[in-house]
Order: sequence, then structure tokens, then C-alpha cells
Amino acid sequence: MAKQTTNFTCQNCGTAFGKWAGQCDSCGEWNTLVEEKGVEVVPKGLGKARGNTIEFVNLQGTSEETPRLVSKMKEFDRVCGGGLVPGSAILVGGDPGIGKSTLLLQVVGMLSESSECIYVSGEESVDQVRMRARRLGLGDRKVSLAAATNVRDLITTLEKNTTVGVVVIDSIQTMFVDSLDSAPGTVAQVRTSAQELIRIAKRRGFSLLLVGHVTKEGTIAGPRVLEHMVDTVLYFEGDRGHQFRILRGIKNRFGATDEIGVFEMTEAGLMEVENPSALFLAQRRGDVSGATVFAGIEGSRPVLVEIQALVAPSALGTPRRAVVGWDSGRLSMVLAVLESRCGISFSGKDVYLNVAGGLRVSEPAADLAVVAALISAQNDEPMPADSVVFGEIGLSGEVRPVGQADLRLKEAQKLGFSRAYTPGWDRKKNPRADVGMRSNEIEHIGDLIDLLSTNESNSNKRVGAA
Repeated sequence: MAKQTTNFTCQNCGTAFGKWAGQCDSCGEWNTLVEEKGVEVVPKGLGKARGNTIEFVNLQGTSEETPRLVSKMKEFDRVCGGGLVPGSAILVGGDPGIGKSTLLLQVVGMLSESSECIYVSGEESVDQVRMRARRLGLGDRKVSLAAATNVRDLITTLEKNTTVGVVVIDSIQTMFVDSLDSAPGTVAQVRTSAQELIRIAKRRGFSLLLVGHVTKEGTIAGPRVLEHMVDTVLYFEGDRGHQFRILRGIKNRFGATDEIGVFEMTEAGLMEVENPSALFLAQRRGDVSGATVFAGIEGSRPVLVEIQALVAPSALGTPRRAVVGWDSGRLSMVLAVLESRCGISFSGKDVYLNVAGGLRVSEPAADLAVVAALISAQNDEPMPADSVVFGEIGLSGEVRPVGQADLRLKEAQKLGFSRAYTPGWDRKKNPRADVGMRSNEIEHIGDLIDLLSTNESNSNKRVGAA
């Protein structure tokens, strides 16, 4: 039978050890092993006892689909796949103070009009939650509040309530199971607390929203298995210096992944941004060198953002490469391709790259836009103000096609852009719709450099004639 023992569990990866060590042998982190008593260790093997027979069904069976719980926050519903699925568990992670509690309080405040909602806070008192609700204009909403951390008490309460539709736990790191001797926030407590709450949510059929803190590396604190236990994982991102907040779907069993919802933090709470492209380009100036508009795709929506580059002489032996909002390793690759394939050297120069607005771009389609920004900054010649750029770059300098090109071009045309630098494509296999934009097909990054040089020479001729 199972026995009680003392383990030392890594708080970073969740690996258990029989004795303490300064470094975790699994993930390599230092000083992360914490003593946890009362953890059950399952003996090896099942023994001679026989289990029950499992009944299987075929794929042709039908089951009634439960309608989703739809709030009035369209951006939140979009990331969730169209609303909350009854019986689902959603994990919302983000940096401290980014607005996770504000977001979920607004969500349950709107859902309370059609469903019974419970908000359980383990970090704040009931009065503090009420103060935030009044500031957000939700003081009159019918949301049941409680300040509790004992999972056993929560399970007992939820077992008696048969009409609840949505339950928010803020946060899962503050919950504890009294049968474990470890402190709240440890791997065993987080894993067990989440498991018990998810089990009752599946059995009772209410939507469970768990708030999770993140580590300094940006991942949700606690065991990695926590993200596998839930149905949906959402990250609430943003820079405190910007008013924009982005809710990004990382995992979703009931909708598309990599979907984003854009919000603006105001004094009255989080406001939805229906057209994020126009917001990200609101402060853009078209006559500045090193600035390029990238037509990207975030989930199922096109998003236009400005990529800014600055190239300056360096007094250091090793020039700086600073990147904000993009992959620094990919910048190094782009610089190497420019030097090896096109003969453009950035040695002896500091290179700074920034994605304006606080958005983080991860898709390879931004390669060509980064190249255009770097060339523009190197030559101190602005890009055409009415142009957008997208395309993936290979190590030989070729520009490869990217997906959903029509959607990118339509969004750019809607915002007033009339020129695009895009990869070439096979018109027979992949016919592209005519969106009324002038398209410059780039097969190799050398073609882009030649086009920009032509634009620069034409601009100099116009200035000389004037």
C-alpha cells in the first residue's frame, strides 16, 4: 500500500529526490529543492488485484453539445474559442500587476448577467475585491465573493452548490490541501490543489478559471504538469510602460491556439481594442529611417506593427545587439545572411531592434521586414510610407512564401497602404486574390536591396531637381 515519506521536490521542474542537493539534476537550477512531507509514494506494480472492465464506444456516437458561456468581452471570447465551455479548466498566467485579477473580475462581472459566478481570492480580502469592483463599475453585479485558501472547504462548498456556472480561483499558488505538510505554493500543493478543483469542475460542469503566477523566466510557477491538466492556457502579456495588454492563447482544446486578444489599460479597467493594427500604428511617422511596417498574423487575425531598427557606430570591442519584441537569435541569423550573401557588414556597429507598441512577434514572416528596417537604418533612407513588408528568409538569402498572404494584404489595404514587398509565389498552385495593392515580389534579399537603392536614387534625383 502507499506509504508516507519525505521528499525533496524541485520547485522549478517538479522532480522529487530522496535527499537534498544544492542543484537539481533534472533542470540544472540551484537552490530549488524544498522538503515536502506527507507526499504519497505509489509502490511499483499493481499487484494481483484485478480492476474493472472498461467499456468502449465507437466514433459514430452522438452527444449533445453544451452551449458556451459567452461574455460581452469579445476579445476574451475570441481567445477562448468563442466563449467558456462548461466543465472546462482555464489557466491564466502573467506577470505580477499586469492585470490578471482585473481581467477576470470584469469577465465574471459580465457573465453574472446570465450565469451564477463565484470569485475566490486567496491574496486579497473581500473588501479589497469590492473596492476594485466599484472602481471598474461592477459594484452592482451579482458575483459571490469569498476569501479562502483551504481546498477542502472549497470542495465542500461547491459540492452543495448545484447552480454555479463559473468559478475563479485567484490564485492557485495560494491554495493548500491540509493533508499535505508542505507550504502553499510548493509543487505538491499546487499540483494537488489544481487536481481536486479540476475534478469537481468536470463533475459539476462549471467553468473553472485559475490564476497562475509566473517565474522570472516567464513560465507559470509550479509543476509543468499543471499546464497539461487544464484545457486552456492563456498568458496575459504586456509592458507596464505601455497601456496595451495582450491575452495570448498557448493551449486550447476547444479553439485555435496562438489566438490573441488586445486590451488597453485605462482608469476604468481593461477596454477592448477591436482594431489593434490602427492602435499599434497610431504614433507612426512615415519619414523616419529604420522604420518598417510588418503585416503579421496572430492566431486568426492580421496585425500590422512597426518594426524599428537603429544602427550606430560602436566604441566597444564587441558591438551590442539589443532586441525588444523579437528573437535575438533570429536577428543574429539575419545579420549573418546579410553579410555573407549580400556583402553588407554590421561589424563595428551597434544594432538595436524594437517592435513598437509592446507586442512580441514570433513568426518567421517578420524576417524580411527586419531586413528592410536594417537596410533603411544603414543607408539613413526612409522606407516608402505606404508600404508593408513580410516574408521568411533562408540561410542562402532566398525569401520563402508565408501563409495567409491574402489576409495580410487585405488588412494593409484597409488601413491605407498601397505597396507591399512580398515573397514570390506559384500562381498556378496558389492563386492570390487581387486586393488592389502594388506588389513587389522578392525572390532574394538582394532584390529588396536593389529596390530600396532604386527608391533612394530616385529620391535624390527629385531633391536635386527641386
